[in-house]
Amino acid sequence: MKKCGLLGEKLGHSYSPVIHSLLADYEYRLYERQAEDLDDFIRSGDWDGLNVTIPYKKAVVPYCTELTDTARVIGSVNTLVRLPNGGILGDNTDAYGFELLLRQAKLDPAGKKCLVLGSGGASVMACAVLRAMGAASVIVVSRKGQDNYENLSKHADADLLINTTPVGMYPNNGQAPVDLRNFRKLSGVADVVYNPARTALLLQAEALGIPHAGGLLMLVAQAKRSAERFSGQDIDNAQITRITEVLSRQMQNIVLIGMPGCGKTKIAKKLSEVLDRPVFEADEIIAEQAGMSIPEIFAAEGEDGFRARETAVLRELGKRSRAIISTGGGCVTKPENYNLLHQNGVIVWRQRDVSLLSRKGRPISLSRDLNELYTERKPMYERFADIVIPPTETIEEATEAILEALK
Repeated sequence: MKKCGLLGEKLGHSYSPVIHSLLADYEYRLYERQAEDLDDFIRSGDWDGLNVTIPYKKAVVPYCTELTDTARVIGSVNTLVRLPNGGILGDNTDAYGFELLLRQAKLDPAGKKCLVLGSGGASVMACAVLRAMGAASVIVVSRKGQDNYENLSKHADADLLINTTPVGMYPNNGQAPVDLRNFRKLSGVADVVYNPARTALLLQAEALGIPHAGGLLMLVAQAKRSAERFSGQDIDNAQITRITEVLSRQMQNIVLIGMPGCGKTKIAKKLSEVLDRPVFEADEIIAEQAGMSIPEIFAAEGEDGFRARETAVLRELGKRSRAIISTGGGCVTKPENYNLLHQNGVIVWRQRDVSLLSRKGRPISLSRDLNELYTERKPMYERFADIVIPPTETIEEATEAILEALK
């Protein structure tokens, strides 16, 4: 069996092993190596094929005895294949993945002014692809270049914006390299970051109604092209869509919202049993961090104090992947919580007959008429929800409905 893998400096959150296991039958490992170990590993390492990531995409070029035309133009390599004659072929399959991402998302650069954020290897690759696809102009924005973040106003007429920087990538979620409101003509936004699924940049594009795409499909597409290099066999392009959908379902959180006492905690536990995912109860974490029960927090700090604590907890929970997150009934009252939960999650609203809601230990439910509270919050739940689960008789039925909707 061929020995393949991913070479980089820090690889703890890579999706590559899962992707390659779904693409072909070869061993695929993570090879974390420091710069001083790179030479020995490339020359003497026990490998047949490698993907290469930050910070070694340019560093491995001198080891290549052959380069594809794409790799030569871009000047960096993300795929190495050991040849039968002992040489090494270098390719850049990121270009294939990025072009497919643009085409799938219908973000056509032909005849358009394109703004590329960042000046590293991913930027060089993106610029080469945009030009090959007929972009009218491609402007690179960097911190110290002629076109920088201080004079972006002169490019307010950009049509297409591409982020190739790591800004907004896990664990620094919530950051965005630019404010999209400053670009009056944007017809598309792409971000090569894939974790979280929706960066702050993409969430703003969504809010502004601008067509947009994240980097997951690009990641899978470049892996497919690499797998063809490693295995020597063609792989159907349909696999790209299939694996992207599988990964998206597997890696995104399932976030439960709904009225207090609607059964979110019990549903979360059932989902955890079926899907083998960890459960995080927002209210439990809030109480644990505060050293007080929820009613005690309300008594000492009021609802505003509790909501501030809640948002802080959701900010950290929303960064996770593959988690089941059960929220408090009022988290939807803070609009900023939407991005925190939606960035890497599918938000599921569990509806429940108001007469069946539990009030025990819930300060707001005990102090308000529940019908009035539901009428007030209903449009908020609707605004947050990706999936709506109508009232069901049992927790088991609600769980099954969620699992079916997630398919």
